[in-house]
Amino acid sequence: MPPQARDHAVVLGASMAGLLAARVLADGYRKVTVIDRDILPGSVVHRRGVPHGRHHHALQPRGCAVLEDLFPGLIAQAAQAGAGAGDMLRHCRWLPCGQRLRRADGGVPGLIASRPFLEGQVRARVRALPGVTFLEGSRIAGLDTTAGRRVTGVQLQDQVGDQVRLAADLVVDATGRGSRTPVWLAEWGYQPPAEDRIQIGLGAATRTYRLRPGALGPDAMIHIGHTPDNPRIGVLGMLEDGRHMLTLAGILGHHPPTDPVGFETFAASLPFGDISHALAGAQPLDNPVAFRFPAAVRRRYEDLQQFPDGLLVLGDAVCSFNPVYGQGMTVAANQALALRRLLGQHRQPDPGRYFRAIAKTINPAWDFAMSADLALPDIPGIRSRKVRIANAYLPRLLAAASFDVALSVAYIRVVGLVDRPLGLLRPDRMLRIWWITRRKANIAPPHAGVSHTRNVATRREVSPWH
Repeated sequence: MPPQARDHAVVLGASMAGLLAARVLADGYRKVTVIDRDILPGSVVHRRGVPHGRHHHALQPRGCAVLEDLFPGLIAQAAQAGAGAGDMLRHCRWLPCGQRLRRADGGVPGLIASRPFLEGQVRARVRALPGVTFLEGSRIAGLDTTAGRRVTGVQLQDQVGDQVRLAADLVVDATGRGSRTPVWLAEWGYQPPAEDRIQIGLGAATRTYRLRPGALGPDAMIHIGHTPDNPRIGVLGMLEDGRHMLTLAGILGHHPPTDPVGFETFAASLPFGDISHALAGAQPLDNPVAFRFPAAVRRRYEDLQQFPDGLLVLGDAVCSFNPVYGQGMTVAANQALALRRLLGQHRQPDPGRYFRAIAKTINPAWDFAMSADLALPDIPGIRSRKVRIANAYLPRLLAAASFDVALSVAYIRVVGLVDRPLGLLRPDRMLRIWWITRRKANIAPPHAGVSHTRNVATRREVSPWH
């Protein structure tokens, strides 16, 4: 392939999606420039351009596999530097939909760390790639086009206020939910993408702690999901430096307070008491910080009949998920892999082919999250036959998974984006659910409360997460 065919690619946004895009573009372009409005930190600190970065993050098993493929040795390096790496079923407590999943070695390794830490690890790897340059503190003013038919470059204002134009063979928009691509398309005479919105009215608050020794035993995380009659969520997970982060969230206005007493009272109102039990005797390290997420949004670029050449969109700029499911970084990683495959097949990636390819990586995660959100009756939305079936079936599967390890593993593999949700409907799994339900018909499911929390401080397991 002639080098001039792939001279310069520009990535808009240096968050995880942008960094992953830069990584795959570096294999196919002589130069890659990453532009971000922030001055990117050299240490593990929060930055303005990632408002959700102060809240709980975990890299799903599929995301770990992709990042290890793109950056060999990254997961082990992150673990050595203090992140938690281990099996997401053996060393995490999952309590979805009022049930407590059975524990096992599920073969589903995950990574738990603060967002600034993980992003910093990836950014350092991308900075080290030959041909990659970062333009920090720069504001995107617009895109250059040839009569709106092909994007040829980027207009920006750099950190000293000068107007700069960068010529580009390809521009990738990874600017997140605030992406201006739909506006630019309309200005150029194109149809903007249709949007699917799930109005969840999510409010979250996060606080970090130093827990008492043994508070979680060998566990790295507790994840308490919402139920139809209690739309509240809690995630308590380990961080670097021996800290733990608690993110509380509520849907449809059930938002956690940010005053310390109200915050911990909200934690006590979760469907299970595991988190409150773990917080006993903990030392708070800061005050709760709030975050609002009004709606999950998917922009249907794959349905557009026309789209300018030389421009692609990736990450939250295409699909922004309810953050309580922890899917965003992993879905962005899958999109980056789809882009890499297309770059290996074609001189320049065709937008239509690209958007259809990434839609296939988005669909399973979107369907799972949408069904879970629409299980709450007060969330507005069309409940298709597929959604109704899923929401009738999943509680039965989770109830059976509280007794059956194989079903727990199957569920976590779907949550971890390793397997597709349709696999939960396999005949052998449906038969297991029927058999367990029949045998356990007289056994009441566990109710919310501390009485159903085992005393983790007395476990003798040694956790691989530390």
